[in-house]
Amino acid sequence: MQTVFLNGRGDFDEWRDAARVLLLSEVEPERIDWRRAGDGADLSGFAETPLPVPPAGRQAVAVPPAFLELAENIVCHSDPARFALLYRLLWRIRHDRALLQVVSDPDVIAARKLEKSVRRDSHKMKAFVRFKEVASDDPTGRRRSFISWFEPDHFIVARMAPFFRRRFFDMDWVIATPKGSAAWDGENLTVSDLPADKPNASDATDDLWRVYYANIFNPARLKVKAMTAEMPKKYWKNLPEAALIPDLIANAGAKVIEMAARAASQPPAFHARLQERMAEELADAAPPPEGLEALRHAASRCTLCPLHCHATQTVFGEGRVGASAMIVGEQPGDQEDLAGRPFVGPAGKLFDGVLSEVGLDRSSLYVTNAVKHFKYEPRGKRRIHQKPNQAEIEQCRWWLKQEVDLVQPKLIVAMGATAYFSLTGEKKRLTDVRGHILPMDQGRKLFVTVHPSFLLRIPEETRKASELSRFREEMAVVRQLVETGFPDYP
Repeated sequence: MQTVFLNGRGDFDEWRDAARVLLLSEVEPERIDWRRAGDGADLSGFAETPLPVPPAGRQAVAVPPAFLELAENIVCHSDPARFALLYRLLWRIRHDRALLQVVSDPDVIAARKLEKSVRRDSHKMKAFVRFKEVASDDPTGRRRSFISWFEPDHFIVARMAPFFRRRFFDMDWVIATPKGSAAWDGENLTVSDLPADKPNASDATDDLWRVYYANIFNPARLKVKAMTAEMPKKYWKNLPEAALIPDLIANAGAKVIEMAARAASQPPAFHARLQERMAEELADAAPPPEGLEALRHAASRCTLCPLHCHATQTVFGEGRVGASAMIVGEQPGDQEDLAGRPFVGPAGKLFDGVLSEVGLDRSSLYVTNAVKHFKYEPRGKRRIHQKPNQAEIEQCRWWLKQEVDLVQPKLIVAMGATAYFSLTGEKKRLTDVRGHILPMDQGRKLFVTVHPSFLLRIPEETRKASELSRFREEMAVVRQLVETGFPDYP
């Protein structure tokens, strides 16, 4: 039996050097007893035997890069059987280089399990190392000094030290653990595999951690099992904020009830008064511009709500004064925002197609939107449409009212719930008012239908065809109303 003693504290090179000699000497895995130095070396029958001398001229075995990466991780594990497992895999890989791809192989399963544990331990070290400031030895006073105590499951200090050097390059630090330590002084990174003593250190940032954690803790989303999986209790004793966790968990139920009781279902009362005052000040300070073009120019400089910050431009209405009907949509889309014109995107093309089918000339209409700026959420290179909120709609109602007063349409068509709310101030289900003619001020009529974008979002083809047919019928009614007035209509 070949007995091999290794220091076994995460040094990949020592295992690799021994494994290379044993492999070249054709020593079978079952003939090797891998041991850590100090684990039974003084017991009779466990003395280390010299490594054999490989036959002259025998070349080293090349292994896949994936095995080297796997081995570098597993060597850091604390399982005493890891060296035997790695050598067994190495022995088999000589004859089957694709062995690691066999996910059902017992040795591969065991190796992946050890690798996963080391990676998880490394991740936890990144997350839970807490530095505490200590007196600095820098005579210039430019560099601050810190110390930290962490208790890893495996020998990962040397593996993780370069990460902390990159992350905390501008300060001197020591990370002490029972499985070794690492230190950085601005020039040299020093790593030791000797166990370190736990330092007795604390600083003012401990209180900051506690304040931060207490404020981000959300009792309504508490899942104790998930929390302890991500933040195992073994780390709590070294985290200043962890002292708060038992009380936070115990009081979570009461906190949720308290949050629900004080949650605002509507904006505070003063919010509506502020909005009214702002609207009055706007009306007093800036009387409605004379003429549609003047109104368009004034709207191009609108900053009443935050939507103008990210939109490309104001997308004002389009059409002539005296148009018999005004079409009001929700808000500009991506293409409308870029072009500066309403209803020119996919929904606009569908709208134009239906107008053509029912014999309604778009040039005879005034087309606009309830909200004049594009609201969106960036996702990669795309801008995803977001529904405007009540405050944003309210701010734009002033512009829509000026358009109505200048165009003087006999009929207004509200396309969608946002347009209906902007024109009436009422929050009703669209299905309750769709297809109805409703009275407005100054003898105008309001006709309600869906927005063309609704039709584009319907995934089921049969329903889409049915809704499109209904929309076509409703636009035919609009044409009839424009041409003949307002006969009885449900």
